[in-house]
This record gives sequence, C-alpha cells and structure tokens, in this order.
Amino acid sequence: MKNTLLFLGILILQTGLFSQQLVFPDMEHKCSRAHFAGQFAGQSQDIIQTPLLHDYDVKFYHLDLQVENNTVDIAGNVTFLAEVDAAQLDTFAFDLLHQLTVDSVLINGNPFDFDRVGDETFVPVSPALMNGFLFSARIYYHGTPPTGGFFSGISTAYDPTWGKNVTWTLSEPFNARQWWPCKQVLHDKADSVWVFLTTDENNLAGSNGLLTTVTPVGNSKLRFEWKSGYPINYYLISFAVAQYQDYSIYAKPQQLMGDSILIKNFIYDSPGCLENYKEGIDMTVEFLELFSDLYSLYPFSDEKYGHCLTKIGGGMEHQTMTTIGGFGFGLVSHELGHMWFGDNVTCATWSDIWINEGFATYSDYLAHEFIVGQNYPQIWMEQAHNFVMSAPGGTIYIPPEEITYENVGRIFDSRLSYYKGACILHMIRFELQDDDLFFQTLKNFQQEFMDSVATGLDFMGVLNVTSGKDFTGFFDQWYFGEGYPTYSILWNQSAGNFNFTATQTTSTSTTPLFKMLMAYQIGFTDGTDTTVYVCQTDHVNSYSIPVSKTVSNIVVDPDNWVLNKVGSITVEATENISSFRFSLGPNPARDLIRLQPSFRSYPPYQLTLTGINGNKLWEGTFTENDIVLDVSGMREGIYFIRLRNGDGAYTRRFVKVR
Repeated sequence: MKNTLLFLGILILQTGLFSQQLVFPDMEHKCSRAHFAGQFAGQSQDIIQTPLLHDYDVKFYHLDLQVENNTVDIAGNVTFLAEVDAAQLDTFAFDLLHQLTVDSVLINGNPFDFDRVGDETFVPVSPALMNGFLFSARIYYHGTPPTGGFFSGISTAYDPTWGKNVTWTLSEPFNARQWWPCKQVLHDKADSVWVFLTTDENNLAGSNGLLTTVTPVGNSKLRFEWKSGYPINYYLISFAVAQYQDYSIYAKPQQLMGDSILIKNFIYDSPGCLENYKEGIDMTVEFLELFSDLYSLYPFSDEKYGHCLTKIGGGMEHQTMTTIGGFGFGLVSHELGHMWFGDNVTCATWSDIWINEGFATYSDYLAHEFIVGQNYPQIWMEQAHNFVMSAPGGTIYIPPEEITYENVGRIFDSRLSYYKGACILHMIRFELQDDDLFFQTLKNFQQEFMDSVATGLDFMGVLNVTSGKDFTGFFDQWYFGEGYPTYSILWNQSAGNFNFTATQTTSTSTTPLFKMLMAYQIGFTDGTDTTVYVCQTDHVNSYSIPVSKTVSNIVVDPDNWVLNKVGSITVEATENISSFRFSLGPNPARDLIRLQPSFRSYPPYQLTLTGINGNKLWEGTFTENDIVLDVSGMREGIYFIRLRNGDGAYTRRFVKVR
C-alpha cells in the first residue's frame, strides 16, 4: 500500500514518458495510512479477537451488497463456506463493527440466535458441528460505518477535478470488519471469493477477479458479479463504485507465448480524465511483463489485473484490482509489485509486513533500473539511503507487542517497513554477487509460498537453500537489528601495495557490528580506477591490495549497494613510514589502550591524539617504550593517535566503545 502526502525531496525526471516525480517522502511509498494513525486511534477501540475464530477454516466468501457512489451506507448479506478445524464447533464467531446492525444469521440455511459483544458476533450452534464438517453461514446486515481519513474501511468523496462521486473500501490492516462480516485472521486465506455489487445503472462497480456478468435487477439498478478463484486474504477483498468508463489494455508476458493478460481500468467517465492518466496507465503493461520475468508469471493470470480510480491518497493493492489515486510511475509499479508480494504471498503476521512493503518498494526500484535506466536507479537508491539513515535506529521486523490498533503507524513506517525493507533486498543482491541467483530466490519464494502466507524467516530459509549460504547473521543484523554502519578509512601506498584500514562504527548499540561484504573503488593518478570487494569481519579490518599504479583516492561503496555512511578518509602519513611502527590494543578500547613502538625504536615519543574531524584533543611526551593511555572518560567514536620520534612518525586509528 502506498500513500502520497508528505515530501522530503523531489527530483524531476526530465525525459519524455518518465517526467514523473522521483520522491522519497515520509509517506509517498506508503500504500498505507500511518499519517492518520493518531487521529483515528483516538476514535477507536482496541482490537480483541476471540480464539473461537480459529475453530474454522474459511473456504469461500460470497459478498452480495447494495452500494452507491455517494454514501458509505451498506446493506446485504455475506456467506461463509467453512470447514470445522476444532474438535467441534459449538459457537460460530465473526468480526463486524458494532455500529453495523446484524439482521439475521443462517447456519446451513437455518436461522440461529446470536450475541454481539463489542465488534464480534457469536452464534451458538446446536448440535455442535464436528471436526472436518463443511458448513455455510449467511449473515444479513446493514448500516452506516464510521468514516473519515485514510483508515476508514469504507469511504466516499467528491472529486472536484473530474466532477464525480466515488465510494471505495480499504481494509488493511484491521478494517474489513468496518464494512462486511469477516474473519480477520491473516493465515486463513479464503480459497475463492465472489463479490456481487448492486448499484445505480449509471455506475460501474469494480472488485476482485473477473466480471462474469452485469445483471439488471429493477429500479434502475445493476448487479455487477465479480468472481475470483484464487486464494485471498480478508483485507484484499474490496470494491469501488463511481460513474466510471472502462479502459482495458493487455500485457503479454513471455511465459504466455503470445497469449495476454487483461488489465481493466475503471477511470472516471469525465472529459479529459482518460487522456490525463492514459500514459501512466499504459506503463502497467511494461511493469507486468518485467515483473513476470523477474519474479515469475503474474500470479492471477487467468483473471486480470486492473485499477479503480478513487480519491485515495496513494494506492492499495487489492487483489487483481488496485484502488488508486493517480498513475505516477512509482505508485503504479509499487502496487503491481504487491500482486506477488502481499497478495500471492502475504505476510504471515503484521510483524513481517516487510514481505509486503519492502518487496513492493523494491519493485519500484527495479522498474527504475530495468525500464528507466540512465542514472535514475542510482538516484533512487541514494535518496532511499538518505531517508533510512535520517534516524539512527529502528527495526524492519516489528515486535508483536508493538502491533496494536493504536500503533498502525508503526506497521506502515515508510522509513523502516518500506525503504529499509527495500534496501536490505538490494544488499542481499549485493552479498550474492549473482543477479541470476538473486532473482531465482524470488521465484523460488513465490513458488514455495504461493497462495499462502510467509514470515521474514521463511524468506531467509528460501534464500539459504537457493544460495547455499547462511544469511542468519545478515538477518540478525539487518532484519531484527537496528541502525547502520559508518566506515572510516586510513590508507597508504608502499612497496607495490595499497594498504588500508577500515574502521566500522554503528549508529546504535543494538547492533554493534555489521559483518558484511563491502566494495571499495581505488582511483589512480592516471584517471583509471578498480573496485575491490572485501569482507568486514570486525570493527577494524586491514587490507593490502597489490597495485602497479599510484593511488590518488579511495571511495567507499561507489555504487550505493550498502546502507552506510562514511566518517573520514585519511591518507596515512608516509614520512619514514617503513622505519617506524607501533602496535595498539585493544581496539576497540573501553578503558585502557596500550601502545608499543616497534623493535629498535627509541624514546622520547611525541604523542598527538585527534578526533575524527582532525581536531587536536591532547598532546604529550613519553620516555618509555610501553605507553598506556586511560581512555575511559572519552566519548564513543573514532580517534587517531600519532606517534613521532627521531626515526619518523606513524598514525593509527582506534575505536572507543562503552
């Protein structure tokens, strides 16, 4: 899901079709609505779900509803076809907001009494239904759901630009119950769904699956009958209704060998509306073909993809038909990416929202990489890195205790769930150093968890098996851990070698070290360069690279693969460098640090201590060969010690930790 509201930075792409905005705002790539979380939470109650919801497995939903384009009033019935999972089911329970009225409940065609407690309804069933029994439950209901803000399960608005009223739903994460009786449990996908929508004959009503028929029902009303045969999660069932026109186009992924996939777009039936959005809509074809190549064939190819235009501030990835507020390059590609990550494979818990949002955000990046090209992918990733590192901490994985109704903004945190989530996928790709292997991992993940749900660790398991590598440490650092590393470099060139020391500090103490691959570009005075790849295994690592040219500079992570900052790059003093050295330890240091000049070096020694910014912090003279410094009172950070005697001078760096 993506919500376009606040902008941190805007870069206008100046070329033809891609004259879109490449932006990295607090909300832009957030299909969700964290911006409204505080306001909405104040109007709401806690979500409390009865364990009785787990006594049955939903096989099929049939929603038969009366809706209009200018009201949130809703009426109709919803049928569950379900199988008893418990030893026996003596109470059928479902979710529905208390503001909506339940008129009657039928179990296997027979009326039953029911009790309503808060936002749940309980139907005592006698005799009890036994394990494995297939039953139907039909709930008749009506009412006016609460509305206001992006968090509403159902909304209606007037679009003054195009002069149209529109009503739409948005159920993620907890608000399907605001407009239909349902079971809000992520791991229980219904095997199929029908959504029948009766509305005024001047409207079109869009929903999931295929529009199988439009039936006149009298009183100037039409019933739009949508049917989908794919497994679907509760929050991905939707509708949108307005005075639309149908603009249908087709994609032809290579896997279909000339056959096509319908892309049905419901756009306001207003002069100029289609012309205004047509260029952006048409890009959907290229996106769908690209993602089919990278991820596997579009997972709902037997039905369709499409969009319903509404007044939503962004988009929501309703299965096979995204609800959308516009057709920008990044928004359309993000929402389509959800069809694989979020819809075909859905996060198993809201703690693992990365399965949805991190992958969809990376889909936006991949569209820039493979379709736009030029320098735009680099700009995209640079802005993403800057956004993620605008604060020092925060995990992608969300601890379960933080998943509350009042804390929906944490689930859809654009810096963490969206952009940091996308960035670690890019880093996994870098760690593999093999694009074919990376994209095969995504395909294997789709294959293994299609039509189901998955956690972040499920993806790690597929990654480990596909790559033959163990990414447990990587996930501990980047998925469950916090922050990012800063690299500082001290280098010199001598005896045909380029020598450099990389010192890593981190933005939080939660993750004190990121052990990972890093690229360094070594520049030469003749204008050429070479890139070397080394592993950072400790806070301080030293490397020696044979070179035949004179080095002019070193660049950390030249292609922006890794979330990191650069602290300092310092050329080591070379005066008599071969004749004088000293050892230093421990490094990192907490309390004391010992310096021992090399054999055959003689005092006195002039010692200078400087900070990473070059400021002199202390200076003194020592007359012994065993020098001990007390650094216990110093702040955490990177420091340089320069020692000089009559033979020359040498500089070493150390890290002060707690």
